[in-house]
Amino acid sequence: MLTLYTATGTCALASHIALEQAGADYQLQRVDFKSTQQQSPDYLKHNPKGRVPALITEHGVLTETPAILLYIAQRFSHANLAPLDDPWALAQVNSFCSYLCSTVHVAHAHLRRGTRWTNDPAAIEALKAYVPQSVGACFELIEKELFKGPWVLGERYSIADPYLFTLANWMEGDGLDPARFPKVTEHRARMAALPAVAKVLAAGG
Repeated sequence: MLTLYTATGTCALASHIALEQAGADYQLQRVDFKSTQQQSPDYLKHNPKGRVPALITEHGVLTETPAILLYIAQRFSHANLAPLDDPWALAQVNSFCSYLCSTVHVAHAHLRRGTRWTNDPAAIEALKAYVPQSVGACFELIEKELFKGPWVLGERYSIADPYLFTLANWMEGDGLDPARFPKVTEHRARMAALPAVAKVLAAGG
């Protein structure tokens, strides 16, 4: 059985949704960020990065959302969560997920995790103040250039969709008006209506 270490309100939601949609045999282990459980010796044995998600498999531990999502898609290929038969389309999935991980999520993290980059209080406040602009620019690019609709790839659903859904849920907290991004907002509603997504959200994400 797979074990997913997750925490409410984090990007681990995307992996949780993918596991549910894949029909995987898995269990959840929730990590309490409020008590900094992610920095506890017990958790750091699994993920020395001190973050979620972490997926425990019979082969070892996987971290980083793009890697976990691709693993789920390949291991449970019958669920058709990625275009494994099309090298170009699969590369597009990886490109989109990499952008969410390396750029969108990093810009979002400046709001509450500024100490990852600086210990200067003034610089931390400047990072926070810039989040609506930096994250907004990311979603403008997604809205105008990267998102094909009705799903990220177009007609074909993929692991990129739960990942976008997860980060799009943070827009209001990042000071963005979702009305600026109608395609992304419609996608968010479309995702929330899927039975597997509704089940995961009802369970606390």
